[in-house]
Amino acid sequence: MSKKRIFALLLIVIMLAAILTNPSKEEHEKIVRAKAEQLLKSQLHAKDQAFFGLGMQLFGNKLVDDFVKNSIVVENYYLFSLTKIKWQGTEQIIGGGAFKQIWLSPKIDEKADEIIAALKKV
Repeated sequence: MSKKRIFALLLIVIMLAAILTNPSKEEHEKIVRAKAEQLLKSQLHAKDQAFFGLGMQLFGNKLVDDFVKNSIVVENYYLFSLTKIKWQGTEQIIGGGAFKQIWLSPKIDEKADEIIAALKKV
């Protein structure tokens, strides 16, 4: 076999593997939900951590679920997928996924600080 054919077959195998292992929308939302909970905990002071745990149990993560449902957009392509956040009429990519892995960008921390600052003003 020639090198071109081996390269073409290898490329086809990699593309097929990417298609079959592309993370679903639910997996993206699960990762973003966990990151949002972590960011909420980090915004609270140490004395408020107990209240945070109680609040999350009582309200059933309603705040985080509403945020994920209304502000997170997942675009699944055949080979990969993108996670975007919608805030004040703009969309920004905060993560991507391929081969059953989801990576979140550090921009999610910046966006979270911006959102929390805007919410504190209200």
